[in-house]
Order: sequence, then structure tokens, then C-alpha cells
Amino acid sequence: MKIVLFRADSSSTIGTGHIMRDLVLAQKYAKKGYEVIFATQELQGNINYKILDSGYKLKKLNSNSKKELVKLIKKLDVDLLVIDHYQIDYKKETYIKEKTKVKILSFDDTYEKHNCDILLNHNLGAEAKKYKKLVPKKCKLKCGSKYTLLRNEFYKEKNKQYKKNKKIKQVLVAMGGADNAKLNVKILKILEKFQNIRVVLVTTKANKNLKELQKYIQDKRWVRLEINATNIAQLMAQSDFAIITPSVTANEAYFMQLPFIAIKTAKNQKSIYKYLKQNNFLTLEQFDKKLLQQNLFFLIKYLESQMINFIDLSLEEKKMILKWRNTKSVKRWMYNRKAIPLDKHLQYIDSLKNRKDRVYFLVKDKKDYLGVVDLTQIIKDKSAELGIYTNPSVYGVGTLLMSKIIYYAFNTLQLKKLKANVYIHNEKAISLYKKFHFKSIGTLKDKHGKIQMMELKNENR
Repeated sequence: MKIVLFRADSSSTIGTGHIMRDLVLAQKYAKKGYEVIFATQELQGNINYKILDSGYKLKKLNSNSKKELVKLIKKLDVDLLVIDHYQIDYKKETYIKEKTKVKILSFDDTYEKHNCDILLNHNLGAEAKKYKKLVPKKCKLKCGSKYTLLRNEFYKEKNKQYKKNKKIKQVLVAMGGADNAKLNVKILKILEKFQNIRVVLVTTKANKNLKELQKYIQDKRWVRLEINATNIAQLMAQSDFAIITPSVTANEAYFMQLPFIAIKTAKNQKSIYKYLKQNNFLTLEQFDKKLLQQNLFFLIKYLESQMINFIDLSLEEKKMILKWRNTKSVKRWMYNRKAIPLDKHLQYIDSLKNRKDRVYFLVKDKKDYLGVVDLTQIIKDKSAELGIYTNPSVYGVGTLLMSKIIYYAFNTLQLKKLKANVYIHNEKAISLYKKFHFKSIGTLKDKHGKIQMMELKNENR
């Protein structure tokens, strides 16, 4: 029987993420017939019991010495060494290879140099091309979301429909098993200011701030503390949104299509933080009370808003939209700047029932009708042209409208690309598109003037 040896550690300082993702990969190798063995140190706050609970053998190391590891590899006659450790670098990998000739799979989150046979970066947006000069030519690269290591529970829970309380939002707070940045209490103090919020906070016994956290929440019935939870996927499925770190947890939340705010707490989260920010996810480069509050207000408003398909509108709503469309401030940026008569407007909406190349939505929240978003020239699984205009009497909702239609295009329709044509004098609109990372790809002209052609690619699909 072939042997795969996992070299990773966990502690109150390191955290628990390495071991947790290794256990997922270990299961895959076990199914292939490998004997799985872990080599770890007994560090304070470790979760080595998780390895034993999963049914795998555990070899305890006295240090992170390369010589001690080489000795163990030779003793066990290891076929594959999986390294998931920031302190085992290119030099140590080279030493191990020279002494043992073992095949190496290296985890990497930060685009470092490696001497390995397989490199795995399973984070959102991970790019194989960035490793061109960092690994041997024959190294097999496994990068991006299609290699994301997800426990079986996530696949089982993803399509389950849990009945949620419409009046109370459930927030999942997951700032790492060790919460090294000591943010749990700070986040709870901000959430306390919001009405109709219920919090499920997950952590582990490796959290050295656990006693302080337990003391803080002892009189707060709106907070439920989950220690060493084994049902993270279910908690995600039951929640309305989450506050997390840009780490493995972001991979999981993304897979579960759970809206989230990601707060960077460590250097090794830089790459996934950058990807999330560039792809319009809500992110904070570091904890900031004011910015977190702003993001929470936006996210709650986003969740409470809804998109109503034009074909489902009432007659009064259809008339209201026509009034907006014929308003000078709106029609001045349209291709057709003439006032549209009611009969033509109603005929067009009725025609949408039989069209698959376009879809229009009226967006509203609890109090107001916010605006219109649409996708035209839809090519299934490929691209569409995006349109947007706001209710002339409502202000400051462009970001929300754009977030709604981009999510629908990329997550519901699974499109790869969005296009937009904007008159160059419409500076406010161009600014909004740039905020969402639309890139300028050229210009064209019509009878009304010069048009900026813009494009947004869905890089991760």
C-alpha cells in the first residue's frame, strides 16, 4: 500500500485551517487506496485530535527540523509527502528531495518558490501562470476554485432550503479558529448596534481569547457560540450573510453562495483578499469600525431589496417605470431619446415573455422603488450587455443596483462577460462602472456623440 504523509501544524498562533483542509485532501487519497499518516508537532492549542477522530495515524514531531522529517520519511518509506506549512520553504523542500527522492505536493497561498512535483493553490482566483518561474517545469499545477477542498457536508447542504426568519437576519461570524487578530468581540460590539440581528459565532478551543469572548456574550441572547463546530456548511446554509476572513472560509462561503464581508487579518490572505476586492466582494484590508458599519448597512439593504421581472409587474408599476424612462435626466443618456408612448411601452414589456435574449428588472427595497436593471443581447453561458438607471427621485443607489445585476448575471445566468456602452459625457455612470472594475475596451459614435465601450470579465469561472 502506498503511503501519503501530511506535514502540517495547528496551534493558537498558527490557527486550524491547515489541518482542516488537509483532512479533506487526506480523504481523497484514502479513497484512492493510500495509507494516510500525519506528522505534526504538539503545539499549544493544536487540533491534532481531529486527525485521530478522522481515523488517520499521527506521528508526533519534536520540532520543525528538516532532518527529523527526513528520518521519518525514510522510516515510513513514504511515497508522497504533502507539505502544508509556511516554515517549510524551497530550501527545505530541496533538502528533503535530495535526501529521500520522495514525491512532494506543496500547498501555497502566497505565490512562493517551491521544489515540488505538484503545487496546489485552491483559493478563489489562484492563477497557474504566476508560478511559471517559481516551480520546476514538470510540476503539475492545480490552481483555482475547481480544486477547492470542500468537505462532503458542503455538497450535501448547498441545495437545501432552510426556512429563514424574514424579520431577523442571521449572521455567521467566522474569524478563524484561533482568532489571532482578536476581532470577535469587536465585531459583536458593532453588530449589537443593528436591530433584528442574530449571530452565530464559530471558533475553536485553540482560541486563546475564548474566555474573554464567553464572558462578553454571557448576557447576550442574540449571540450563539459554536465551539469546534462540525456543521459549518449547515450554519452557512441557515445564515443570511457572514463576516469572515479571506481564507479557506471564503472558498466555502462562495461555494454556498452566502454573501459575506471579508476582513484581512494575516499576510498570507493577501492574494485572496486582492482577488475578492477586484471582483466586487465586500472587503476590508484591516479591521475598521466605521468601514465595517458602512458595509453592514449596505449588505443588509442589499439583502432586503428584491428584483421583480418586468413581466410580473402590475400596471401601476409599468406606468411608474415609463414615467422614469421619459424623465429628461434619464432619457438624455439613452440611444432613443424620444418620449415613449404608453401603448408601445406595454407592448414591449409583453413581448419579453417570449424572449430569451433579454431580461429587465424593477428593483425595490422595503420602502422605495430604486431603479431598473437589465441584460440584453444575452448569449447563453457567455455574455450580455448591461443597462441600469435609477428612480429619478432616489439617490445613492447605483452601487446597490449594479451589485444586484452583476450577481444575477454571473451567479444565476453563469455568464462569463458583461458589456456596457456609456456616453463619455455621462461621467457619473462611467465612474460607477469603473468602481466595479469594468475596463475600457474602445469607443464608438452615434448621432448623439461618443460612446465608451466597457467590459467586465467573470475571471473565476
